[in-house]
Order: sequence, then structure tokens, then C-alpha cells
Amino acid sequence: MAIEFQLLYKEKNTAARAGKLSTPHGQVDTPIFMPVGTQATVKSMTPEELKDIGAQIILSNTYHLYLRPGSELIAEAGGLHKFMNWDRPILTDSGGFQVFSLSELNEITEEGVYFRSHIDGKKMFLSPEISMEVQMELGSDIVMAFDECPPYPADYDYLARSLERTIRWARRCKAAMTNENQALFGIIQGGVHEDLRRISVEAMLEIGFPGYAIGGLSVGEPNEIMYEVLEFTVPLMPEDKPRYLMGVGTPEDLLEGVMRGIDMFDCVMPTRIARHGAVYTSRGRLTVRNGKYTRDFTPLDPDCDCYVCRNYTRAYIRHLFNRKEILGVRLATYHNLYFLQKLMEKAREAIMTDSFLEFRDSFYAKYKD
Repeated sequence: MAIEFQLLYKEKNTAARAGKLSTPHGQVDTPIFMPVGTQATVKSMTPEELKDIGAQIILSNTYHLYLRPGSELIAEAGGLHKFMNWDRPILTDSGGFQVFSLSELNEITEEGVYFRSHIDGKKMFLSPEISMEVQMELGSDIVMAFDECPPYPADYDYLARSLERTIRWARRCKAAMTNENQALFGIIQGGVHEDLRRISVEAMLEIGFPGYAIGGLSVGEPNEIMYEVLEFTVPLMPEDKPRYLMGVGTPEDLLEGVMRGIDMFDCVMPTRIARHGAVYTSRGRLTVRNGKYTRDFTPLDPDCDCYVCRNYTRAYIRHLFNRKEILGVRLATYHNLYFLQKLMEKAREAIMTDSFLEFRDSFYAKYKD
């Protein structure tokens, strides 16, 4: 097995759980948040800085690396780990979400998807087999199956047809994945419908994967609906395999996902909002570009012990943003990613002492003020 998952503890009062995921490039403590390095880089962060904040695993994007610089070039460089100088675990998504969200689609066929590149309009094709080939050339530790990610809302009949296609594509992905040093995760789809989610879980279990992801959420549905889908989907998933909720990463959603039994998360949100001058703090989200911070010589978050909060003030970081200095984005990004890594570390500690609910409630008492 390319990976091994060990369930260390299940919280007594919730479905929250702590575990350890072993990969060819090291171990990962779960629950975990994975910073997103879309194009073989977590925007504005060096690999050394990612290690400083406690990042144990990152995500890169098959679609973008397929287009530029090309997986063949990355393979020639020795694989994605060497190419980007990151020696810890990497998960690559399949490219399916980007094909549907970024590209001008021409046609979804049984064979795969014809689309136009968002870069230059060039006609491209991506299939389960090509996605596996690209991800094998990238050499990531965890590989995602190629699936169709339907929008929200979507017609029930369309979702049912899409789900059946995703199941057939998952079988093809498993047949095409020949690198024994990589672990292929299946993706559970089905929109917001309990019966479709059940069908998807049963099919993915029948195919058999070392880990399972929940896709098709955080695509526009209200948070309450996402939590409801998790409540009827997660209990259907095996306890001895890692559970990954794709594309979710606000502090609230991380805690709610952990409480419902999710082990792995990823999201571009912390780096994206940082580029616009917004940061997470223990007292809620703060937009440091605002004028009221012009003479605020306190840290971004007085309760945070990250490098940024120990060395820089809101006034200074606001100045950097308003002068369009690159350092402003770097400092805000560093802080946001540290904030989420620390949140997951504290969540793991709370799970191990059966105090996750108290930890969550204590966090919300400050964060939502």
C-alpha cells in the first residue's frame, strides 16, 4: 500500500477523530488542512516557510500543471517534489473541477471531456486515463480520481446521470493507475440528495480505494445544506480509511467538518483573501487594508504567536497593502495559513481529550463576536 491510515482516537461526544496518515514522503496528523499550491507553489510562500507554519501536506492542481509547464517537463525534473523543492507529502486533484469551472466546455463524452484552455482557447481533452497518466508523471503521494463535479443547484436527473458517469470513470482510473507508490482516492458525488450519495458511496466501496473524498460541496450551497449532506454521507464511509472533504477551508467549516468525522481539507480561501488584505483572527475575519488600522500598532491577532504577529503591526501591514508592496501579501498569507494549521493542531489535541465540543464552542464565542 502506498499509504497507511491509522485511526488513533474517536471522540466520545461527536464523530470527530484523530489519526495518522503515512505516505512515501512522511506522516500526516489528521484532521489536517492542506494549503493549496495550485501551480506547484503555495502563492507567496516558500517551502521553508510552509514547514515553519507546520504544513504537513500540500495540494497541487493537475489541470494547471497539465497546461503549464506540462507533466512531462516535471517528470524530467524528477517529479513534483523535486521540481518545487517540497519533500513532504503532496496530493494532486484530478483536474476535473477546473475543467468544469474554468473552461469553456465543448462536450462531455463517455470517453472524457473536450474543453478549451482558459489560457489561450486551445482545444484540449482530458479523460480518466490522461488524468492518471499526468498524475503519475507528477509523482504525488495521493492521486484523485477523475470525476464530474456538477454545479449547485442541479437537476436531479442530471445529477443521477453524472454520478453514473463518475462511477464508470472511477473504474477506469483504478485500471489506469499503475504506480504502486501512489494512492488513488475515489470521489463521492450525488449533489445534496441522500439516495444519490448512498449510491455513490456503495459504488466507490465496491471498486475499492485506500481513501475516499466527498466532492461536489462548497460549490454555492448554503453551509447548513453542506453540513446536512456530511451528516448522512460520512457515516456510510469506512472508519479505517481517510475521509477528505474537497475545497473546504474556512475556520467554521473546518470545525464543523471535523465534528462530523472528516480527516482532510483543502481550500484556496486563506491565500486568496490574504491577497486582498483579509486575515483570520481569533476574534473573526479582519480586513487590514481598512483606514481604521492606520495607527493600530497591535498584531493582526493578539492571541496568535506566529512570526507575523510577533514582529509586525496592523498599521505596518496596512501600509504595505496600500502601497502595493509584495510583503503585505506575504505576511497576510503566512498568518492565515498558520492560523488554520494551529486551529487543526488544537482540534487534534481536543479530540484526544474528549473536549472537542468545548473547544469548538470556546472558539466560536470569540470568533463570532
